[in-house]
Amino acid sequence: MTVTFITPGGLDKALLARVAAGPLALAVAASAKAGIQASVDCVRALVARHDPVYGINTGFGKLAQTRIADDQLTQLQRNLVLSHSAGVGAPMSAPVVRLMLLLKAASLAHGVSGVRLEVIEGLLALLAHDVLPVVPEKGSVGASGDLAPLSHMAGVLIGVGEAFVAGKRLSALEALPHAGLKPFVLGPKEGLALLNGTQASTALAIHAALRLERIFDAALAVGAMTVDAAKGSDTPFDDRIHAVRGQKGQRAVAARYRDWLAGSPLRASHLHCEKVQDPYCLRCQPQVMGACLDQMAHAWEILLTEANGVSDNPLVFADAMEALSGGNFHAEPVAFAADNLALAIAEIGALSERRTAMLMDPVLSNLPAFLVEHGGLNSGFMIAQVTSAALASENKSLAHPASVDSLPTSANQEDHVSMATYAARRLHQMLDNTAGIVAIEWLAAAQALDFHRPLRSSPAIEALHARLRARVARLAEDRLMAPDIALATALVEEGATI
Repeated sequence: MTVTFITPGGLDKALLARVAAGPLALAVAASAKAGIQASVDCVRALVARHDPVYGINTGFGKLAQTRIADDQLTQLQRNLVLSHSAGVGAPMSAPVVRLMLLLKAASLAHGVSGVRLEVIEGLLALLAHDVLPVVPEKGSVGASGDLAPLSHMAGVLIGVGEAFVAGKRLSALEALPHAGLKPFVLGPKEGLALLNGTQASTALAIHAALRLERIFDAALAVGAMTVDAAKGSDTPFDDRIHAVRGQKGQRAVAARYRDWLAGSPLRASHLHCEKVQDPYCLRCQPQVMGACLDQMAHAWEILLTEANGVSDNPLVFADAMEALSGGNFHAEPVAFAADNLALAIAEIGALSERRTAMLMDPVLSNLPAFLVEHGGLNSGFMIAQVTSAALASENKSLAHPASVDSLPTSANQEDHVSMATYAARRLHQMLDNTAGIVAIEWLAAAQALDFHRPLRSSPAIEALHARLRARVARLAEDRLMAPDIALATALVEEGATI
């Protein structure tokens, strides 16, 4: 098995995507090992000095003033994991848990957390063998770290809780041998370092960002198909228009629309028609989708920085023999990034729904009402568009920023929290909705193209049409729509590129 080595600060989007997709053999680079051991030695020295250090020989949160005796330090770390494993709800998805394992291991490998190399290697062993802790999705407010989710993850290392192995839910004690592990006994600081940090919210947001890239690509492609299916103009995609405004994403997106539409006989058939302008849902796609692309790029910058950083507390600086308490566990950057992604997801879906509605309307599209022959007897895409509208409306509510909310916790010791974990978690519901919206548009646009035969669209769009038709036949008369939407949604989740 090929092993990929991770270095502190060396995670990139490609590696994150590989880990989300499936188990991967990873190991800590040799260059990081000395720093990891130095931080462990520093913790041991601080314990020997009997200086009060938060979370090493004191209680936690509001109980930080309580000193813990040396012979209770191991029990302190175990109790911390047990007491903080208080999550509720459905288990987080496999891609998210894989990313959590990677992000936590990568953070600890910086050598400022006081965690032994073998514990870090334990996390990587779970990842390599796809032994995935059962992590309830609810219970974190995104400050003092993602305490509950990460406690459930850490619990498996000490033999408590549950894990999925080959899809089967096992006790931690049953699951650990599948990764070649025995339960760990955590040393001073190790339990706190494992459950303190932003790795749950960041993993949720990264997985959402990866999904969004594919859905975004599909939405661009399907939007281009709708332009041709509605006999829209390609003039609004002319680079001269976008160059004079200067918005980076807008210009890049316009180029992609030009690529999709290049060489279309259908476009050539109406070059000299009397229509002057198309509706905004066609004409302003570069402006809207380009703005979404810019938000996605910014979110990736924040999330990659977070993935490559250290967010537990306190942090151990061996060169100065100090443990410093701060607030890197506060996930405000992740919350903001997730909220911005939510805006983009909602707008991608909102614009797609408007294009579907435009195709339904014979006054705007010059196509049969609801894209079906023998209307009245057949309702065609009428209710599919209603479904699209319902999903788009739901996304509007979900797009409300989570980061503006805060409820104090831990007896007001933790008096401002980020809500980053919910901010990131809700993105997946929104992505489900937007994938369905784009799928419905893809079905509608393909149906509209069929009405223009024998005229054909561009080679790229015809390939996109064929890809859908390989799974979903043309709607000649009313039939169950839900299976068609489900098949098209699966295609949207795969993305669409030329």
